[in-house]
Amino acid sequence: MPHREVFFLHMEAKATHIARVLVIDDEEIMLQSCRKILEQRGFEVDTEQDPFCGRDLALGGDYHIILLDIRMPNLEGMEILASIREHRSDVEVIIITGYSTIELSVKAMRLGAFDFVPKPFTPRELLLRVDAALEQLRRIGTEADAYEDGARGRHMIGTSEEMNQVLSLIDRVAPSDATVLIMGESGTGKELAAQEIHAKSKRCDKSLVSIDCSALAPGLLESELFGHVKGSFTGAAVTKPGLFEVADQGTLFMDEVSNMSLDTQGKLLRVLEAGEIKPVGGVDTRKVDIRLVAATNQELADLVEAGTFRRDLYYRLNVIPLRLPPLRERPADISPLLCHFLAQYRRAARPDTRGPCRISPKALKLLMHYSWPGNVRELRNLVERLVVILEEDTIRSKHLPDYIHQEIPDDSPRVPRTNQELKDMKKNLRERMNKQLERSFVIEALRRNEWNVTRAARQTGMLRPNFHALMRKHGIRAEDRTT
Repeated sequence: MPHREVFFLHMEAKATHIARVLVIDDEEIMLQSCRKILEQRGFEVDTEQDPFCGRDLALGGDYHIILLDIRMPNLEGMEILASIREHRSDVEVIIITGYSTIELSVKAMRLGAFDFVPKPFTPRELLLRVDAALEQLRRIGTEADAYEDGARGRHMIGTSEEMNQVLSLIDRVAPSDATVLIMGESGTGKELAAQEIHAKSKRCDKSLVSIDCSALAPGLLESELFGHVKGSFTGAAVTKPGLFEVADQGTLFMDEVSNMSLDTQGKLLRVLEAGEIKPVGGVDTRKVDIRLVAATNQELADLVEAGTFRRDLYYRLNVIPLRLPPLRERPADISPLLCHFLAQYRRAARPDTRGPCRISPKALKLLMHYSWPGNVRELRNLVERLVVILEEDTIRSKHLPDYIHQEIPDDSPRVPRTNQELKDMKKNLRERMNKQLERSFVIEALRRNEWNVTRAARQTGMLRPNFHALMRKHGIRAEDRTT
C-alpha cells in the first residue's frame, strides 16, 4: 500500500517501511480474525493471548499500533494501557472490547487511547481506525516535532520580532481560560500555537484534543464533537462519547472552524454558552468544562458579512485573536528554521551522518527572498527532500528548485540560449508583471478608500470576498496600512 510506505519515510527510529501491529486479546478467535484482516492489507502482525506477555511486548517491541482488549483475566487492559502511555509515546493504542460503555470509553481515551472499536466489528471498521491512528503518528512526527525548540522549551521556532510578539501574547493568554481564535494561512503552524497555549495553561496536565472541522461531513462532525447514543443513526451500534466529553477539564482545538455548517455552528454556540452537551440522538445533557482554541485560514468577519458564519459565534470565538504571520513576513526566521529542519531530517534520514548539514550563502539568499506560499510547511518539505536526495554536505543554489530562483533577480541579466528558454523567461516575466499589477491595483484601491475594504471592493466593481481573496493572495492586510 503506497500510503503506508510514504508514511514511514517520515517516522524516526523505525527501520521498516511496513506498519507493525500488536494485538493483545485473551480470545484466540479474535486474535486470528485481527491477524487475517490486517495481514491482507500488508501489515506485520504479532498476537498475544497472555496479558502479561502482551504488556511486555507492548513496552519493548517495535510496534506502531497496539490493539488492546480491556477485559482480560488477571490483568486488565486499562492497566496495560496506563503502562504503555507512561513509557511509550511513539505508539497509538486502539481499544477493542465487547463491554463498550460511555464511562469505559471516556476513561480509556483520557488514559491516552487513540480510539476504540466495539466487538463485533467489520474489517472496514477496524482498518479505518488503524489508518486513522497511523495518520496521527505521521502528523505528530512531521508537524509537532518539526517545530519543537528544546532550548526554549517551545513548540514553535522563531526569533523575529513578528514571532516574538506572537509568543509573548501566547505567554500572556495561556494561563487564562479565555477562548483563543488563531488566524493564519495554511502552513503557518496554527496547531502548534494551540499546543503552545495548552502546554502553558493550567490545564496542561489534562488532554489536548484536536479535530479538523473541514475533514468531516456536518452529521459526522456533530457526532464527533457531541457524541451519539446507540441507534441514533445508521451505523451507530454503540454509544460513543464526543470530543467535548473526552476533552473535559482539558483543551479542545477546533481547526478550520469556518467549514462548519450553520446548524453545527448554532449547536457549538449553545455548548459554549451553557457548558452542556447533548449527544446526537440523546435527551439528557452533560456538563463539560473545556478551554476552546479555534483556528481558521479564512477571515471570519468576511464570512459573517457573506452570511455563511454566525455573527454571535464569531464574537464568542474571537475573545483573544491571535494572528500567525506568514513566513514571507518574517524572513529572519528562515535561517533558524533551516538549521532545525536540517538537523532533524539528517538524523532521521541519514543515520550514517551523510548528507547536507549546512547551506551556502547564495542558496540562503535565494530562500530569504522567496515568498513561501506554503509557509513553514513548504520550507520543511523542501529541506526534507534535499536531505534525502543529496550526497553533498552543503545545500547550494543549484540544488534549489527553479521556481525559487525565479523570485530573485540575478546580479546580471541572463540571455536565453534556446527558443524554449526564451519562451519560459517571457512567461515568467509576464507572471511577475501580472502579480505586481494585481498588488498595485489592490493597494491603490484601498488607498483611494482610506483602507476601507468594503468601499474599495464596491468602487472596483468586485464582490467583497473576491477583493479580499486578492488581498490575501498578495499578503495585504488593512491593519498594515502605512499611508
